[in-house]
Amino acid sequence: MPRGPRLDAPGTLHHTIVRGIAQGVIVKDDNDRTAFVNRMGELAQQTGTTIYAWALMDNHAHILLKSGHLGLSAYMRKLLSWYAQYFNRRHKRSGHLFQNRYKSIVCEEDAYFQKLVAYIHLNPIRAGMVQSLEELNSHPWSGHAVIMGKRQLAWQDIDTVLERFGQGREARATYRRYLEDESGKGRQPELVGGGLVRSQGGWSGVKSLRSQGEKALGDERILGGTEFVKSVLDEAEEQVRQQLSHQTGIQRAQNDIEEACSAATLTVEQFHSGSRIKPLPAIRRELSVRFVREYGLTLAETARQLGITTSAVYQILRNESKR
Repeated sequence: MPRGPRLDAPGTLHHTIVRGIAQGVIVKDDNDRTAFVNRMGELAQQTGTTIYAWALMDNHAHILLKSGHLGLSAYMRKLLSWYAQYFNRRHKRSGHLFQNRYKSIVCEEDAYFQKLVAYIHLNPIRAGMVQSLEELNSHPWSGHAVIMGKRQLAWQDIDTVLERFGQGREARATYRRYLEDESGKGRQPELVGGGLVRSQGGWSGVKSLRSQGEKALGDERILGGTEFVKSVLDEAEEQVRQQLSHQTGIQRAQNDIEEACSAATLTVEQFHSGSRIKPLPAIRRELSVRFVREYGLTLAETARQLGITTSAVYQILRNESKR
């Protein structure tokens, strides 16, 4: 069955899972781990992405995050492409590092937030990387130590997490007791995927709804109850309708950029670098006008495609109008 498109509205809570290709490792030592975690945090601050929980394992990683204004895809693309290049250079290898498609599950916040935080932070214990909650308190490769105050990471949102467990010092103690309770529940497969059965708490939940004459709605990309699933799908459908013409314009713009670079014997990387070597300024002027007036792209989207600022696009259009 083909996989559906990502549900990627900014401000959405996602449980993302990244796996090494063919179950291969994605980190070999602490230098790799440090690079991955630092990049994860730097990009979160740059893109307005909020990270609540994370765990970096040898061959996969979990991140619970709320996407920023650019959406989840932009954040994950920047993280995984940068890290793959770093890893390949450092270990003198080539080819793909990650499975082609990372997994992302849109999550109903009120129902699943605490469970997901606990599930993700307990990964090192389930994998045998640490042997106890006490050892997990100082384990540097998950967000648990940050919540417990044993490590400082400015980009990890611990306040929102602790607010779910109470006020002041008691919140941290309640959070730890919650992890103790959750640690005895095993792998909890419903927390790593959506779908009808998982979202309703198993077949018993689905049968209960059906016996009451209620229709349960599920989607593999969503973890939440029927009403939540419906609201997410309705919003996604509306976004698709709005973006169809927009995406066509972007595709045409990208094709124009590739053709212009080819004609000028430049690479696309040079084009996006911000360089002003000839004939780049003239190409950008011509494409700015076309993208906005013919393709209907916004000034901000045009700027992103051309690798310049929005104010620069505005100035180009202003000068063209005077002419």
